[in-house]
Amino acid sequence: MIKPDLALPLPETIGKAHFVGIGGSGMNGIARLFLAAGIPVTGSDRAESEYTRTLTELGAGIHIGHDAANVGDADTLVVTGALWQDNPEYQYALAHGIPVLHRSQALAWLTRGSRLVAVAGAHGKSGTTGMISTALLEAGADPSFVNGAVIEGLETSARHGDSGVFVIEADESDGSFLLYDTAVALILNIDDDHLDHYGSYAAVEDAFVTFADRAHELVVISADDAGARAVRPRISHQNVVTFGESEGADVRVSSITTEGPVAFTLGWHGAEYRVQLRVPGRHLAHNAAGAFAALTYLGVPPGQAVAGLETYGGVHRRFELHGTIGGVSVYDDYAHHPAEVKAVLEAARSVVGDGRLIAVHQPHTYSRTQRLAQEFADTLEQYADETVVLDVFGAREDPVPGVTGALVSERFHDPSKVEFIADWQQAADFTAGFARAGDFVITLGCGNVNLIVPQLLDSLERARSQATGS
Repeated sequence: MIKPDLALPLPETIGKAHFVGIGGSGMNGIARLFLAAGIPVTGSDRAESEYTRTLTELGAGIHIGHDAANVGDADTLVVTGALWQDNPEYQYALAHGIPVLHRSQALAWLTRGSRLVAVAGAHGKSGTTGMISTALLEAGADPSFVNGAVIEGLETSARHGDSGVFVIEADESDGSFLLYDTAVALILNIDDDHLDHYGSYAAVEDAFVTFADRAHELVVISADDAGARAVRPRISHQNVVTFGESEGADVRVSSITTEGPVAFTLGWHGAEYRVQLRVPGRHLAHNAAGAFAALTYLGVPPGQAVAGLETYGGVHRRFELHGTIGGVSVYDDYAHHPAEVKAVLEAARSVVGDGRLIAVHQPHTYSRTQRLAQEFADTLEQYADETVVLDVFGAREDPVPGVTGALVSERFHDPSKVEFIADWQQAADFTAGFARAGDFVITLGCGNVNLIVPQLLDSLERARSQATGS
């Protein structure tokens, strides 16, 4: 893993930029905005994707595979934190004195001089960034944004605008959210995640306090989340707006209905606004309340803010439907923490009707799996009807002896509700073998578990054909 040097001053100019891992969800958006700013861009990734093809069409020079020669005559190298230290392009840049920027530093360079809205929290950042960006566009504003996922309806994760307002998903996982010159800091929640970087939960709390107090206009923070409530007294900022269902929240959420797409009432300055989102999930009512607080502060009239939020259609890899075979619907979601898994399964439960929820869970990182195995097991057992656990996606970490997906499956109280299957094809066939019409199969994880979706659909099709004799 490559950790950003937060003390590194941002360069005055970028010159020609080469992105290592350009097809990543965050990297491709930054590359798009570099191109929009007239900066020549090249990049490399392990495999071709929709992102790399789009960037090629926009004028970027894309290489598939990593090789030192790919760097060419680049003046700046942009890297993702998930990159291994021995990457040949990274090592070439170090050996030849080419400045290396972490993607968060490249994003900080892009946002300099803007009125920056930074959305932070352990869960919900992409969706809330998408809500704010969508609503600003619906209100006739011209924002720039960089999100960690493609926004439904906008069909992009990044956009260059001329209003001076810039909305970003601010990543706390490696402390890089402290890089930004933030105007409006939105804190959705604070959890005991990313301890591999921070070392302790106290250090996580300290970082969020710093993030809030550095905002030079406004702090918007949850009144409901336990972690956010714990740090609220430590925030010294003079302009703080709270949101949630709690008594005394400045933007009050009430009358939530979760049958189908979530609906709720927002109370603000003595007025009430009924909101009907296009997506399910109780947690999205809370995220929308935080977005509403930011939008109205930015000058969007409350009625227009509500109308804009109601057009939001979700983001890719967030309860995203990929197909239905024989009445079995296959969804994919980025959830990789127990709280996120709970939220997506609760949302799915509100729309599945009489069908069952079948979770296909890919644990993410060895350290998180080792630390939270029991919480994952408890959450999956409570909120899914059946669970298939895959092996761990290590991401930036080296394997840890004894830490596999079995660490989660073995902690189920009822072993009949879970299977640990490391082989993906076997997992797909097993899932298709007991899924029936009306069920939802939901892949869960922020690694590459979305790549099993075609196998699941194919296995379901073969099971359907065998059952019908067609």
